[in-house]
Amino acid sequence: MTGSAQAPVNHITSRDNPLLKELRKLSADSTAYRKQGRFWVEGDHLCRAALLRDCRPQIAVFSEHFWPLAPVEYARIATKNIVISDALFTELSGLESPAPFGFVMDMPQDVVMQPLAATVILDRVQDAGNVGSILRSAGAFGFRQVIALRGTAALWSPKVLRAGMGAHFGLSLLEGLELSSLDALEVPIVVTSSHQGELIHNLRLPRPCAWAMGHEGQGVCPELMARAAVHVRIGQPGGEESLNVAAATAICLHASSIQR
Repeated sequence: MTGSAQAPVNHITSRDNPLLKELRKLSADSTAYRKQGRFWVEGDHLCRAALLRDCRPQIAVFSEHFWPLAPVEYARIATKNIVISDALFTELSGLESPAPFGFVMDMPQDVVMQPLAATVILDRVQDAGNVGSILRSAGAFGFRQVIALRGTAALWSPKVLRAGMGAHFGLSLLEGLELSSLDALEVPIVVTSSHQGELIHNLRLPRPCAWAMGHEGQGVCPELMARAAVHVRIGQPGGEESLNVAAATAICLHASSIQR
């Protein structure tokens, strides 16, 4: 590694080190971030995505073999650098093929609802892969606020972070909210349904709006459906009964983004 790291470097060799115990929880427990107030990302793609959004890690963790090769930007960015053996990093990693480094990031603070923002509402969407994919679509199509109602998969869990592929760092995320919190929204709510509403390609969609996406099996709950200003259907000429919620979200958000 050319240059020198500005942050202190701490070599940890004990598996029972308290910091490593906390990091193993962050990498394995989907809701540990709520208690610790920080989350774990690993690998070049997620770490670089964080840096591109000016998200500074508190701790950078490197495997022993990678530390001498670490890019200067990674070695200098964190408040503290930790170097651990390859075996300890393998235990820490949540990946089948562990990346040689990761960041510990503080949770965003003071996130408040933006009443007029283009929004995605998640109503009990429970699959981490679906939630991460929806966050990617939200970021891609200009929906910068995501509201996760109670019962939705933990937004900052390791699986959702990996599925989101860096989208988290460009979004305003609120989770664990009750349905009544939507009273603060000032944009119309739009929902999809397989049996009511106009076909999406025939509609002039409101902009900005809040798209509500529901539970994988049950769809949007009746109470949220009743709040909707617009109901739409996605045409499926192939005859399938329904779409995966992440695929449906991508279609809906794209439709909103291309209308003028």
